[in-house]
Amino acid sequence: METVQEDVEEYSWREVVLPRLIPVVQDPAPELDRETGERRRGRDLLVAVDFGPNSKHAFDWALVHLARIADTIHLVHAVSSVHNDLVYDKSQELMDNLATEAFKASLVHTKARIVEGDPGKVICREAERLQPAAVILGTRGRGLVQSVLQGSVSEYCFHNCKAAPVIIVPGKEAGEQSVL
Repeated sequence: METVQEDVEEYSWREVVLPRLIPVVQDPAPELDRETGERRRGRDLLVAVDFGPNSKHAFDWALVHLARIADTIHLVHAVSSVHNDLVYDKSQELMDNLATEAFKASLVHTKARIVEGDPGKVICREAERLQPAAVILGTRGRGLVQSVLQGSVSEYCFHNCKAAPVIIVPGKEAGEQSVL
């Protein structure tokens, strides 16, 4: 019997250097006994972002309803090519703005990565790598038939991510308004 090796797909990515917003404390205060290990360490939360209002709504929702002070938010943005400087610069600008907003709103640490490839596969691959507590995604809120025919990143992630996907459907009354 022969072992069959699966094709391990290599992928390109670029780490985004975000502004250092959290001051470095030399002598941290002693930790309280009543705090749990998870609370001290924090959780990893993966948020898929793009330039649309629905991913911004999901990001805001994650800050308000899910993020705690010790958590780390990992921003993932899927692009067609990480070697295109214009795409990288615009994506980095988006990540900088979101990291600043995350620190101001919830005092959370943020890491960002721009990954080349199909958005659904990229998000699931990053979720497998990071093993976050949750994968937060926005959706357009299309109907069942339309999303099956056209395909949906959130639906792909719902069925294929190994971490818990949290899909945020924007409310019709909110429009493009932010949760914050």
